[in-house]
Amino acid sequence: MEVWGSLASGEPVHRVALAGGGLTAQVMTRGAAIQSLFLDGHDAPLVLGFDRIEDYETHSPYFGATAGRFANRIAGARFTLDGAEYRLDSNDHGHCLHGGSRGFSERLWTIEDHGRSHVVLRLDSTDGDMGFPGAVTARCRYELAGEGELRVTLTAETEAPTVCAMAHHSYFNLEDGGAGPVTGHEIAIDADRYLPVDETLIPLGAPMPVEETRFDFRDMKRVDAYGAAADYDHNFCLNGAEGRVRQVAELYAPRSGVSMTVTTAEPGLQWFTAPSMQMTVPGLGGRIYGNHAGMCLETQKWPDAPNRPDYPSAVLRPGEIREQASVYRFSKR
Repeated sequence: MEVWGSLASGEPVHRVALAGGGLTAQVMTRGAAIQSLFLDGHDAPLVLGFDRIEDYETHSPYFGATAGRFANRIAGARFTLDGAEYRLDSNDHGHCLHGGSRGFSERLWTIEDHGRSHVVLRLDSTDGDMGFPGAVTARCRYELAGEGELRVTLTAETEAPTVCAMAHHSYFNLEDGGAGPVTGHEIAIDADRYLPVDETLIPLGAPMPVEETRFDFRDMKRVDAYGAAADYDHNFCLNGAEGRVRQVAELYAPRSGVSMTVTTAEPGLQWFTAPSMQMTVPGLGGRIYGNHAGMCLETQKWPDAPNRPDYPSAVLRPGEIREQASVYRFSKR
């Protein structure tokens, strides 16, 4: 473990190096984020990030971070729980995105435990934090376990009823580390339904079939299979019962031969292709990230779940432990 740098406030940011199963990673305490991830035999990083801590404070669109207390959007930055209305921090078109402007991704976590191939980070979120009720203790465990496996386990406990559903927010590029777009990657998502959204990306209502739409990726297709724009920031309603571990997505970069599968027990996968990135500062290795430089495959609850009783519940109550475990498995052909 090392002190990697300092925030503008002067607080130190620690960083841990991990190795195992043919992978190496750097994890930092700001946002419990993966700064870099490499696969043996592939020179470019598998994720987007920055080489300088100050760029995370001023330019990062959640690179590698742990999003929470509620990942994704809550419409109108408010919800009602047990008859009481809670007003949240509004940071995205009048909505609350990824827990607000000072959500879990913007905070300093502490390192509870670490070894050669794993690290456990902890964050204590107070009652009223960004408007959310209940004091919550959140943990993020990264482990390089098994051949090419990045295991991400997110857990949370609360002292009072609340909503809590986190997500891992790495941007993946399996070809050139973000020097070029991911539109030539091939992807499959095991989902028969998706959530249509309005212009501010709030779900319109019930899930709709992907069949005969540009959201049908049940078989492997290029990201730009339905047109050069390839703009996606949508929740796919995953097949299989929530709570049952299953493979939900596969990603492949033909030019590099690197592939990735995603395994989870979560009910949703937010697929975000970063259509308007255009970074003005260099990323890892001096790369300049443009539109579609990476994509997020966020395993999570469905967006706006706190306001939708017909969606999978994000309510967390005292005595419960919310565990969200996902595995990103990499290999090279």
